[in-house]
Amino acid sequence: MSAPAIAPRAYGGGTTRQEVPMSAQPEEAPAPPAPAAAAQLLAQLRDDRRAGTWVPAFERDWAKALEDSRHSYSLTPLHDVVRTWQVRLAAAPAVDAYMDSGRDETGFVDLAEVLGERR
Repeated sequence: MSAPAIAPRAYGGGTTRQEVPMSAQPEEAPAPPAPAAAAQLLAQLRDDRRAGTWVPAFERDWAKALEDSRHSYSLTPLHDVVRTWQVRLAAAPAVDAYMDSGRDETGFVDLAEVLGERR
Protein backbone atom coordinates (compact mmCIF):
# COMPACT_ATOMS: atom_id res chain seq x y z
CA MET A 1 0.00 0.00 0.00
CA SER A 2 1.39 3.44 -0.89
CA ALA A 3 1.37 6.62 1.23
CA PRO A 4 -1.39 9.15 0.45
CA ALA A 5 -0.37 12.09 -1.75
CA ILE A 6 -0.11 15.50 -0.11
CA ALA A 7 -2.62 17.99 -1.50
CA PRO A 8 -1.12 21.10 -3.11
CA ARG A 9 -1.32 24.35 -1.19
CA ALA A 10 -4.33 26.55 -1.91
CA TYR A 11 -2.20 29.58 -2.77
CA GLY A 12 -0.06 27.67 -5.22
CA GLY A 13 3.09 25.61 -5.17
CA GLY A 14 4.21 23.03 -2.69
CA THR A 15 6.15 25.47 -0.56
CA THR A 16 5.00 27.68 2.22
CA ARG A 17 5.96 31.25 2.89
CA GLN A 18 6.72 32.50 6.34
CA GLU A 19 4.28 35.13 7.48
CA VAL A 20 5.55 38.33 9.01
CA PRO A 21 4.58 38.21 12.68
CA MET A 22 2.03 40.81 13.72
CA SER A 23 2.80 43.14 16.55
CA ALA A 24 0.27 44.30 19.10
CA GLN A 25 0.53 47.88 17.87
CA PRO A 26 1.11 49.30 14.42
CA GLU A 27 4.60 50.60 13.77
CA GLU A 28 3.32 54.13 13.22
CA ALA A 29 1.71 54.31 16.68
CA PRO A 30 2.92 57.47 18.40
CA ALA A 31 4.51 57.31 21.79
CA PRO A 32 2.14 58.05 24.65
CA PRO A 33 2.25 61.56 26.09
CA ALA A 34 4.19 62.18 29.28
CA PRO A 35 2.23 61.59 32.50
CA ALA A 36 2.11 65.31 33.27
CA ALA A 37 1.14 66.28 29.69
CA ALA A 38 -2.54 66.80 30.50
CA ALA A 39 -1.78 69.16 33.40
CA GLN A 40 0.74 71.11 31.31
CA LEU A 41 -1.72 71.32 28.44
CA LEU A 42 -4.50 72.57 30.71
CA ALA A 43 -2.16 75.29 32.03
CA GLN A 44 -1.38 76.35 28.45
CA LEU A 45 -5.08 76.40 27.57
CA ARG A 46 -5.80 78.59 30.60
CA ASP A 47 -3.16 81.07 29.38
CA ASP A 48 -4.61 81.22 25.85
CA ARG A 49 -7.01 83.96 24.79
CA ARG A 50 -9.59 81.26 24.00
CA ALA A 51 -9.54 79.96 27.57
CA GLY A 52 -13.21 80.78 28.09
CA THR A 53 -14.28 78.22 25.50
CA TRP A 54 -11.30 75.89 25.29
CA VAL A 55 -10.87 75.04 28.98
CA PRO A 56 -14.47 73.83 29.43
CA ALA A 57 -14.24 71.92 26.13
CA PHE A 58 -10.98 70.26 27.18
CA GLU A 59 -12.40 69.37 30.60
CA ARG A 60 -15.50 67.88 28.94
CA ASP A 61 -13.34 65.83 26.53
CA TRP A 62 -11.07 64.74 29.39
CA ALA A 63 -14.02 63.63 31.56
CA LYS A 64 -15.47 61.59 28.67
CA ALA A 65 -12.07 60.02 27.92
CA LEU A 66 -11.58 59.23 31.60
CA GLU A 67 -14.92 57.44 31.70
CA ASP A 68 -14.13 55.56 28.48
CA SER A 69 -10.74 54.63 29.90
CA ARG A 70 -12.33 53.22 33.04
CA HIS A 71 -14.64 51.01 30.98
CA SER A 72 -12.00 49.82 28.54
CA TYR A 73 -9.07 49.52 30.97
CA SER A 74 -7.02 51.45 28.39
CA LEU A 75 -5.23 54.78 28.53
CA THR A 76 -5.69 55.33 24.79
CA PRO A 77 -8.73 57.63 25.11
CA LEU A 78 -6.79 59.89 27.48
CA HIS A 79 -3.77 59.95 25.18
CA ASP A 80 -6.00 60.78 22.22
CA VAL A 81 -7.50 63.78 24.05
CA VAL A 82 -4.06 65.11 24.97
CA ARG A 83 -2.74 64.68 21.41
CA THR A 84 -5.82 66.30 19.86
CA TRP A 85 -5.63 69.33 22.12
CA GLN A 86 -1.86 69.66 21.67
CA VAL A 87 -2.37 69.82 17.90
CA ARG A 88 -5.26 72.26 18.30
CA LEU A 89 -3.16 74.54 20.51
CA ALA A 90 -0.16 74.31 18.18
CA ALA A 91 -2.30 75.19 15.15
CA ALA A 92 -3.96 78.20 16.81
CA PRO A 93 -1.33 80.78 15.74
CA ALA A 94 -1.61 79.69 12.10
CA VAL A 95 -5.40 79.89 12.26
CA ASP A 96 -5.18 83.34 13.86
CA ALA A 97 -2.78 84.53 11.16
CA TYR A 98 -5.13 83.27 8.45
CA MET A 99 -8.16 84.91 10.02
CA ASP A 100 -6.27 88.18 10.56
CA SER A 101 -5.01 88.23 6.96
CA GLY A 102 -8.33 89.61 5.77
CA ARG A 103 -8.97 86.92 3.17
CA ASP A 104 -12.34 87.37 1.57
CA GLU A 105 -14.26 84.11 1.43
CA THR A 106 -17.59 85.55 0.33
CA GLY A 107 -17.25 84.02 -3.15
CA PHE A 108 -17.15 80.45 -1.91
CA VAL A 109 -20.14 78.15 -2.19
CA ASP A 110 -21.61 76.57 0.93
CA LEU A 111 -21.13 72.79 0.94
CA ALA A 112 -24.77 72.32 1.94
CA GLU A 113 -25.80 74.02 -1.32
CA VAL A 114 -23.64 71.66 -3.36
CA LEU A 115 -24.71 68.47 -1.61
CA GLY A 116 -28.36 69.36 -1.26
CA GLU A 117 -30.64 68.32 1.56
CA ARG A 118 -29.80 65.27 3.64
CA ARG A 119 -32.26 62.46 3.42
